[in-house]
Amino acid sequence: MPVKVILDTDIGSDIDDAVCLAYLLSNPECQLMGITTVSGEAEKRAMLASVLCNVAGKDIPIYPGAEEPLLGPQRQPVAQQARVLGNWKHETSFPEGQAVEFLRKTIRENPGEVVLLTIGPLTNIALLFKTDQEIPKLLKGLVMMCGVFTNQLPGVGPLEWNAICDPYATAIVYNSQVNIHRSIGLDVTCQVTMNSDEVRSRFKAPLLEPVLDFSSVWFEQADKITFHDPLAATTIFDNQICKFEKGNVKVELASDRLRGLTHWVSEPEGGKHEVALKVDKDRFFEHYLSVFDKE
Repeated sequence: MPVKVILDTDIGSDIDDAVCLAYLLSNPECQLMGITTVSGEAEKRAMLASVLCNVAGKDIPIYPGAEEPLLGPQRQPVAQQARVLGNWKHETSFPEGQAVEFLRKTIRENPGEVVLLTIGPLTNIALLFKTDQEIPKLLKGLVMMCGVFTNQLPGVGPLEWNAICDPYATAIVYNSQVNIHRSIGLDVTCQVTMNSDEVRSRFKAPLLEPVLDFSSVWFEQADKITFHDPLAATTIFDNQICKFEKGNVKVELASDRLRGLTHWVSEPEGGKHEVALKVDKDRFFEHYLSVFDKE
């Protein structure tokens, strides 16, 4: 039975969002119920998502969501990869101001069945959880690419982009009681990378063609892809890719310099947050690429 998934994404900035969406669209075990976009130029981000849905031949509901954080500065005003939209067929008209209501309605109509996958700033999700406070308990699970929880990788952290883009939203989401509340942080995702030459040689599936085009913008500033968001997505379908441990996460709000920092304390017996501590890199890449072999 396919897993019902809703994706909340800031596709259009880091390339890994598109890499993640292509995986979800290709995975026969995933029933993608809808996509909501977040951060600056949310409508252009929705257009980018529609490119992949069109190439996949799937009619997936797409809703542009919040563009500004709840509080604090806008750190991500532009969807840079929108520069290549003219190369691909895409939708140009989307429902306005309905992202949170779409999330609320879809989750309520499928109680205990939806995994909410968040791979961007958490503004939409915080608004959802505050609009309808029963929603967290109605989710099957919440899986987030968010935070840094250990110091196992020198030079990584202590801050993570999604968490600091809207730290007050991050705090709201971590303070919510969800049946399964999982985070895959930067200290784990940064272990899963592929250089630009390997990406170009291995991304051969039709659905990865637009991803490669989007990546031409990304590779202007980087020479590799770090599979932050795809790693989070794969853990929904293969529980052996990452090792998780229970504990509790608190989000720093008092310090101007460290606002959005995710403090994690291990509590294997009573913790309400599951945090990824280890990744099987070979298993991840084998699993990720295998879904495109089925196209």
